[in-house]
Amino acid sequence: MKFFAFLFVCACMSAAVEISAGTLLEIRLSNPVSTVASRVGDQVRAILIAPVELDNHTVIPAGALLAGVVAAVAAPTETTGASLKLDFTQLGTLRISARVFDIDNSRETVDEHGVIQGISPKNTITGRMDQGLGKLTNGRLAGLAQILETAKSLLLKNADPNIEYAAGTEMALRLLKPITLKQGAPPSAPPPSSDNGHLTDLVLNQAFQTYAAHPPRPSDITNLMFIGELDQIREAFQEAGWVGAESLSGLSKWETARAVLEQRGYKEAPVSIILLDERPPDLVLQKTNNTFSARHHLRIWRSPDTYRGRPVWLCGATHDIGIDYSDRDMTFIHKIDSNIDLERRKVTNDLLLTGKVHGVSLIARPMVPTNFRNGTGDDVNTDGRIAVLQF
Repeated sequence: MKFFAFLFVCACMSAAVEISAGTLLEIRLSNPVSTVASRVGDQVRAILIAPVELDNHTVIPAGALLAGVVAAVAAPTETTGASLKLDFTQLGTLRISARVFDIDNSRETVDEHGVIQGISPKNTITGRMDQGLGKLTNGRLAGLAQILETAKSLLLKNADPNIEYAAGTEMALRLLKPITLKQGAPPSAPPPSSDNGHLTDLVLNQAFQTYAAHPPRPSDITNLMFIGELDQIREAFQEAGWVGAESLSGLSKWETARAVLEQRGYKEAPVSIILLDERPPDLVLQKTNNTFSARHHLRIWRSPDTYRGRPVWLCGATHDIGIDYSDRDMTFIHKIDSNIDLERRKVTNDLLLTGKVHGVSLIARPMVPTNFRNGTGDDVNTDGRIAVLQF
């Protein structure tokens, strides 16, 4: 990763550029923060994981370093949730004023002042279970209540109301004041692929529609293609913080249920089976935080084709943003962000930041529908293009 790229931009000065207040900065923490161990004044470090662009031109590249402090921290009480406030004051060589706007895949919320608000202990699922059992303790069902309390203590842990973010946690910051920088030459980036249409021909020859296995119905579409060895792809995703998903089994389903009830994350949680050309994926990866209800996840299939002698892989990436109940399927399902182009951008930026991608193309596919419903009934919107990344 070229952390010096931002210094290079600032050094090559030409015309002044203003980045307005309210601009969002996508970052990844470089050190952990929590309401358990952090103290007011502690340093917070992070890295910019998506470029800041104006008029389709990069003015601050991904890889720029950020610095800030823990501005406020409060532990949870029996009736109130924990809270944490982070202020960021440095971006590369620039002084900035920025606060947290959103935490990616988090059970916590962020208020209008940039304060991260934790879950209230009494309002957690396990907390409400304890309240319900407590009402039975003094009545005729006291014996049953004791049995249920024992069973609960053996099977479940109470939800931890503390706010704890490990290094690698991703969030968005909002600039409170505009910043001015000198626009220079853009940093080096993987060159766009140019091959007289051969890559486009390859793309247009690929299956793009996936199908849910149970019950069988059209589902997501592929929105990324990778060209390279599987080990190269796996290594890049690992460096970007993605992990493999466990297969569906009784054990993984039980662990999923526990994660939901305990209101915590499950980074290896299984995903539903989706087929491409009647085949299950060769690789399933995801990126989570501290809740099962939200996660970035993707499936990768090997294409029968090759490109210049190298393997070709097709990928469908979506962002789970919540859990809902499906009346049609009579089960709980994940809801996705309908704009899957955002997830295409997310995956592309994550892999570019590793420095392992050596060519990028965004290729139109006229045959791909731009508005449709996936296998769980979610609306899906896309421009139909596929991002092709060469390793």
